[in-house]
Amino acid sequence: MTQVTQTPAQDSAAPTTPAATSAAPARETSVETIQRELTAFARRARAAAARMHPELSLVSFTILAHLEEQQGCRATDLAAHYLLDKSTVSRQVAALERLGYLERRVDATDHRVQVLHLAPHGVEILAAARVSRLETFEQRLTDWDPADLSRFAAYLVRYNADAAAHP
Repeated sequence: MTQVTQTPAQDSAAPTTPAATSAAPARETSVETIQRELTAFARRARAAAARMHPELSLVSFTILAHLEEQQGCRATDLAAHYLLDKSTVSRQVAALERLGYLERRVDATDHRVQVLHLAPHGVEILAAARVSRLETFEQRLTDWDPADLSRFAAYLVRYNADAAAHP
């Protein structure tokens, strides 16, 4: 009978307890579940956005919300923030401008730069969309325990902060 011995390197890599043995597959299963559920969430979010406020797509909503939060910014700043190609942002901005949701203003400190700002109609449409979206989330989460809501909110903040730090 041949006895197999492990080297120290093999020893440290090999799990030594049943809990360590099951931890890797459990973690892998959890990560796969998270990926699947976030994908489903994203699909539902896009579809729901169209139903909640047909005039304002999810992409348009996020762009307008960012402009409101930043009190205006350049199109190149939008592209950098959303990690998008400048031409993609340019098309979105042009469409929002045609709809009267945003306007370009010359930067007071550098007259060569145009800064995007919400137009009055953009302020109105963003406010209406925000109310509609909040009502929808309130309905979906009405039966959730406040502690569960708080944990879920904290986990989403944590996930998004980490995602922003490690794009």
